[in-house]
Amino acid sequence: MAKRPASAGTPATAALASAALPFSVHAYDHDPAAPSYGLEAADALGVEPDRVFKTLLADTELGLVVGVVPVTGMLDLKALASAVGAKRAVMADPAVAERRTGYVVGGISPIGQKTRHVTVVDETAQLYDTVFVSGGRRGLDLELAPDDLLAATGASYAAIAK
Repeated sequence: MAKRPASAGTPATAALASAALPFSVHAYDHDPAAPSYGLEAADALGVEPDRVFKTLLADTELGLVVGVVPVTGMLDLKALASAVGAKRAVMADPAVAERRTGYVVGGISPIGQKTRHVTVVDETAQLYDTVFVSGGRRGLDLELAPDDLLAATGASYAAIAK
């Protein structure tokens, strides 16, 4: 993968570099009026949307849980709850998600969060050599192998997208 520019430093890039996991940084001009930040990223980066994953936080009786799903789909809250052994899950309050991750909504990375959360990546990530996730701010994506995403986050795979 390409060398990453020093100016792209975020907690996510620092965590990947510290773990010596290979990744590449892809910056693009973000339009705040874009109806879907994930689809905007796929278009701007010229990659198929199924390879671009969004990071969503859900609240369960076990605490906050991170779900990472393709931008072309939605998070199946029931499947996410089941994957982590919870009874139910609801979307987390955006302000809580920002506070607990250290990132802004629309730029939440599954990597390098302020508080480490149980993380589940949709199993479709395994279909690709590399996937794209937010790099920690809007207009910045990171490309890495799905298994390296798991290594960086302590995640597991499960069918959590619909």
